[in-house]
Amino acid sequence: MTVSRAPAKQKTLYACAECGQSSPKWLGQCPACRRWNTMNEEVAPAEPRGATPRGWLQGGAARAVPLHEVEATEESRLRTGIGELDRVLGGGVVPGSLVLLGGDPGIGKSTLILTALHRLALAVAPRPVLYVSGEESARQVKLRADRLGALAENLQVLAETDATRVLHVAEGLRPAAVVIDSIQTQYLPELSSAPGTVTQIREATARLMAFAKTTETPVFLIGHVTKDGAIAGPRVLEHMVDTVLYFEGGGAHPYRVLRAHKNRFGSASEIGVFEMKAGGLAEVPNPSALFLAERPLDAPGSAVAAVLNGTRTVLVEIQALVAPAGFGTPRRTALGVDGNRVALLAAVLEKKVGLELLSCDLFVNVAGGLEVDDPAADLATIAALASSFRDRAIPARTLLLGEVGLAGEVRAVSQPDVRLAEAARLGFTRAIVPAATARHAAAPAGLAVEGVETVAEALDRLG
Repeated sequence: MTVSRAPAKQKTLYACAECGQSSPKWLGQCPACRRWNTMNEEVAPAEPRGATPRGWLQGGAARAVPLHEVEATEESRLRTGIGELDRVLGGGVVPGSLVLLGGDPGIGKSTLILTALHRLALAVAPRPVLYVSGEESARQVKLRADRLGALAENLQVLAETDATRVLHVAEGLRPAAVVIDSIQTQYLPELSSAPGTVTQIREATARLMAFAKTTETPVFLIGHVTKDGAIAGPRVLEHMVDTVLYFEGGGAHPYRVLRAHKNRFGSASEIGVFEMKAGGLAEVPNPSALFLAERPLDAPGSAVAAVLNGTRTVLVEIQALVAPAGFGTPRRTALGVDGNRVALLAAVLEKKVGLELLSCDLFVNVAGGLEVDDPAADLATIAALASSFRDRAIPARTLLLGEVGLAGEVRAVSQPDVRLAEAARLGFTRAIVPAATARHAAAPAGLAVEGVETVAEALDRLG
């Protein structure tokens, strides 16, 4: 007599969509990242009978070697043909690297990566490059390529969401580069979870990472973002990849800023600037001129600072508006700069200079939408606030540079020579800098450098 056995019950768990933390039961708040309502039910992958709990403990041919015996050579990078993208990547694409590109919907991620893949295809011809589209059909990709002029003969397109099939095609094609658009659409058939869940994203990325490392093929992953602006999926995704790039901007601004938040092969603070046009994204080789192009002359509340983004120096306009408060509690609004920093600088003006800002609304904005976190912009922010309060314009060709302390002192900043050189190149004739910087920095031709020790002295110099 045969005894029928009931099929084994599938084991389920709950995984956090933000950080990947798993739990055997549902929780309202993730115990790891403390986010609410992020635990989603998933089916745990079945463990083959007889397998060890950790498959990678079954041994292999790898052996430990002394570090000084390891041969290390400078990586040969592939140029994408887009200078701003190559700059953010650290000089080009490293073979075998895994790059994650995120940004808001419609900001230009697919446009940028398709253009880069087209130019890369022309450089590595006749080797193919592969564009995998999980959201659009091959026909839709062709329509975008026609608009962008990205029609290299060796540019291959694959409309597929099965990561296993994608890897099979890539292994047979041996492309010079692979683009996955997007990683949230890829799934592995052996996992019963839906595409876009924590398990699917993590496992699909692991397979693609193994392919990139073993074949020395650079792989680009395009990732969705959440409503908070972070890349969707588990945070472990950003730890697995070599480089994390964010596309910022959009809305009413015609340009986009590509920023590196993580880069194992270069600086993690580089930026690339692009302008969105009818024919796609155009590079902006001189972002300082772009940000200052529409600056009003002889207008109170406007000051210029030189900030560093990686190895690039950018001149930005700090705008401030000081107005009497219309309600009981004055407002403190900051766009592009830290609001807490603005409140601190306003308190310094109140205490050390005597400007009565306590009862005024303060609005500070970085023109053009650029995010500034360089303390070297402190002096320009203070000057803009004082200029608006006193209704006196700062001379148009004056640069303000320096970090401001709570005692009202003006502190030195890093790399003053490159900041002053960029200002001189754009026609600035006067720079007010910390006294220590004025003593040691080399003044470029045509730029008069004046050193100050306190905020009060700097404002006196401005008149």
